[in-house]
Amino acid sequence: MIQVLKAFVAAVLLTYVLGSIFSTQVVLASLQVMGVDVAIAVRMSATFQDLLGLTSSYLILIAVALVLGLPVASGLSRLMPANRTALFMLAGFVAIVSIHLIMKAALGLSGIASTRTMTGLLIQGVAGAAGGYIYCLISSPRTAPGAEAP
Repeated sequence: MIQVLKAFVAAVLLTYVLGSIFSTQVVLASLQVMGVDVAIAVRMSATFQDLLGLTSSYLILIAVALVLGLPVASGLSRLMPANRTALFMLAGFVAIVSIHLIMKAALGLSGIASTRTMTGLLIQGVAGAAGGYIYCLISSPRTAPGAEAP
């Protein structure tokens, strides 16, 4: 149980950090396309500010999304153990993309600016996939010393 909790916390934190960084960079890239000069110092400052500023909203949304998605992958991985890693990565991806699509459908808004475009939405999904991957690694069943792996 402790291993699963560690895996979940790591998955949420990794997804949050990557999602926040990706979101900031997508928005800044959009500004550059419009001709705005974005210096590296501005990129670093904006990234740091978003990492701090989104904790009260986006971190919680990610935790909710993964608490719903990862158990589905866990159940499916019992049926398809050879696909365990892919299932957790897919669950993380789908969970994060879904939370944004649900917010858009239910509230009519994109809580994270970068998800207004398909590219930005898919990049957030990649952050979720990374979270699913780290969850899979940390929560992986351990074999006893001297025992054969399944």
